[in-house]
Amino acid sequence: MKRRIEALLSRAIEDAHARGELATGSLPDACLEVPKDRQFGDIAANCALTLARLEKKAPRTIAGIIVNRIDDREGVLSSVEVAGPGFINLHLAPRFWHRELAALDADPALGVEPEGQGRRAQVEFVSANPTGPLTVGHGRNAVLGDSLARLLEATGWKVEREYYFNNAGRQMSVLAASVRARYLELAGRPAEFPEDGYQGEYIRDIARGLKERHGEALAAEATDEVFRKAAEEAIFGDIRATQDRLGVRFDQYFNEDSLYASGAIDRTLEAMAGRNLTHKHEGALWLRGEAVGLEQDRVLVKSSGEPAYRLPDIAYHENKLGRRFDAIVDVLGADHIAEHQEVVRALAALGFDVAPVRAVIYQFVTLTRHGEQVKMSTRRAQYVTLDELVDEVGVDATRFFFLTRKSDTHLEFDLELAKKRSVDNPVYYVQYAHARIANLFVQAGLQGTAAPAPGLSPDVFAPLVLAEEFALVRQLATYGEMVNAAARDLEPHRVVFYLQELAATLHRFYNHHRVLGDDQPGRVTARLAMLRVVQRTLAAGLGLVGVTAPERM
Repeated sequence: MKRRIEALLSRAIEDAHARGELATGSLPDACLEVPKDRQFGDIAANCALTLARLEKKAPRTIAGIIVNRIDDREGVLSSVEVAGPGFINLHLAPRFWHRELAALDADPALGVEPEGQGRRAQVEFVSANPTGPLTVGHGRNAVLGDSLARLLEATGWKVEREYYFNNAGRQMSVLAASVRARYLELAGRPAEFPEDGYQGEYIRDIARGLKERHGEALAAEATDEVFRKAAEEAIFGDIRATQDRLGVRFDQYFNEDSLYASGAIDRTLEAMAGRNLTHKHEGALWLRGEAVGLEQDRVLVKSSGEPAYRLPDIAYHENKLGRRFDAIVDVLGADHIAEHQEVVRALAALGFDVAPVRAVIYQFVTLTRHGEQVKMSTRRAQYVTLDELVDEVGVDATRFFFLTRKSDTHLEFDLELAKKRSVDNPVYYVQYAHARIANLFVQAGLQGTAAPAPGLSPDVFAPLVLAEEFALVRQLATYGEMVNAAARDLEPHRVVFYLQELAATLHRFYNHHRVLGDDQPGRVTARLAMLRVVQRTLAAGLGLVGVTAPERM
C-alpha cells in the first residue's frame, strides 16, 4: 500500500523539481504513516515538514506544491488535503482498495517482501545451563527466539537456530556434587549437601535413577564425573522434551566445552594480550575497561583460575563471526545486558566487525492468579517450570501470552485469563476469528455456494462499499509491511498486536453484516473472497508466532 503512495508522491516531487518549484527532487525516507484516526486520511505524509529546512519554505507551502503536482491518473485517491503545520492527508478511493484486495488474494506471501534476499542469519536463544528444568523466564526467551527465527525466514533470510550449551565451569561441579549428595543420602551414607547446591526434586530424581541402575556401587566413586554426566544428560533431555512440546527446534547445539578443547579460549586471551587489552591484578586477569570503552575493568579469569562468563562468550562470538553470518541475534535476559555490551566492546577492540551482532533483551515474567503473584512451584524449588505453565494453560496460550508485551517490558502472565474459553482471552479471540471464517465456508458449501477461486479481478470486489468492509481491507493491506518491519526491528510482539486488531475488525464486521443469503450474489462472492484473505492472514500471522489456527472451536 505505502509503495503505491510513495510512487505517487515521488512523481509529484520530481515534477515540482523539474518545474523549479522545489530544490529537492526525491521523496524523503520513511515519511508515510497510517493514522490511527481516519479523519486524518488513510495515509498521512510528513515529507513537507522534513523538506522545510532544505527548501527554506514553510511546510504548508511545500505541501501545497506537492499536492498540486500529484497526477492521479490511476484513480488512487478520493481526496487529498494539506492539514496542520504541513501534513498531507490522503484518502484512498474504493477502486484502490479493490485492487489491493485482488493483489493480496493472488499473493501467497500476502504482501510480505523477501528483504533478507537469502542472506544468512543466526538466532541464538534459550541457551539455558543444563543445571535445572526450563523456567517460565526461559519460556519467554524460547518463544521470542523461535518467533524471531520464523519472522526472518518469512522475510527471505536463511536462518540457523542455535543453542549455546554451557556445560563447563563451576556450575557443573556444583551440580555433580548436589546429585552425589542426594545419591549418598538414598544409599544411607553420610552426605554433606553443598552450601550453594541445586535444590529441587529433580536432583533427587536423578540420584534415584542412579541408585536404581547402580545400587550403592557409586558410593565409593572417587570423582564426581559420573554424577555430572548423569545430571547433564537427564536435565538436558528434559530441556529438549520441553522445547519439543513448545514447538521450538534448533539446528545447532554448540558446546562451551569445545571452546576449551579447541584452544579457542587460549587464542582469545593471547589476542587480547597482544593488543594490550588485559592486565593482572590480585591474581586475576582483567579486561582493561578504558581500552575497550568501558567505565570499569572487568574480570576475565578469576584468581581461582576459573574463567568469568564473559571470556567464553567472547570466544564464542568470535566463532559466530567466523561463520560469516550476515546477522547474529542474541536473545538475552535483562540481567545479561551489561555482559553482552562488554563482549561486543571486546570483539570490536580485537578488530572484529560487530555490526551483525544484535541483542534482543527481554524482561522477566510474573505469573498471577486472581490478581495475586504466583511465587513458587508445588514440586520444584523456588520457581515455576515451563512445563508446569504449559500443563496449566496449553502451548498456544503460553506462546501467545509471552508476546503480548514488547520484550523489553515486564510481563504479567494472567493464568486464569489464559485458560478462559471466551473472547476475553486474546489468543482465543484471535483463533475464534479464524474458526468463525472456516465455519462460514462450511456453511457456504452446505448451501451450494462455492467460494471463488483465488486470482480474482478487482472488479469482483466492487460490491464492497461499506465502511466495515474497507476497515478490513485497510488492515489486510498493512500485513506485509507489519511483518517486514517486525523482522527488521526484531519485534515479534507486533504480530500479536496486529492479529488482535484484525480479529476485532473481523468480529465487528461479522456481527453486523450477513455474508450468506444476501440478495446480491455479487456481494456474497466479494465478501467470501475478502474473508478468505482475512482467514489466510490470520493463519499466517498465527504461524509466525507458533500458534495454531483451528478450523473449529
